[in-house]
Amino acid sequence: MDEVALREQLAMLGASLFQRGYSVGTAGNISVRLDDGYLMTPTNSCLGRLDPARISKLAPDWSHIGGDKPSKEVFMHRAVLTARPDAGAVVHLHSTYATAIGCLAEPGETAPIPPLTPYFVMRVGRSLPVIRYYRPGDAAMESDIHEAAKGAKAVLLANHGPVVSGKTLVDAVATAEELEESARLALLLRGAGARTLTPAQVDDLLDTFG
Repeated sequence: MDEVALREQLAMLGASLFQRGYSVGTAGNISVRLDDGYLMTPTNSCLGRLDPARISKLAPDWSHIGGDKPSKEVFMHRAVLTARPDAGAVVHLHSTYATAIGCLAEPGETAPIPPLTPYFVMRVGRSLPVIRYYRPGDAAMESDIHEAAKGAKAVLLANHGPVVSGKTLVDAVATAEELEESARLALLLRGAGARTLTPAQVDDLLDTFG
């Protein structure tokens, strides 16, 4: 897919996430890897009203070379995309249920959402590391995200929200959606003694679909 098509796709999927309440106001940001750099949502932009032509473009060294000024959280996307060479996109949201889990979980946890469904395991995997709280926009979190992302498709920022990667933008969005639904399910079943998938069942899913 060429850059023009990716810009259109980013705007379309951003609007879809916004319309369904996965982001509000100017919360959240998205990046896509290109052959000659990266696309990123502009700073203070609303995912529901992105202009494809004004989406930021960054060079391979992450310097701003086109479009509006990029999100102040460029470092967050750099942390994941440099840790995961196979990833083609990153989605950061403040989605309600995943953020709620991030307010309940302890930093350092690696499984704040239990393996309740095969779809969560297939999309997110075995690990969802919880990164300790940093002030939004604080680049000091980059190293923590980078280290955690080496072994996980998604991380959860304490009291902030999820950061999710995927091989493509469509894949990253689908994983972010599955993470949010799994967080909702986990909260609905909290304290109810729900049956989770066994370690053997998780291994089977990852061996088959991972």
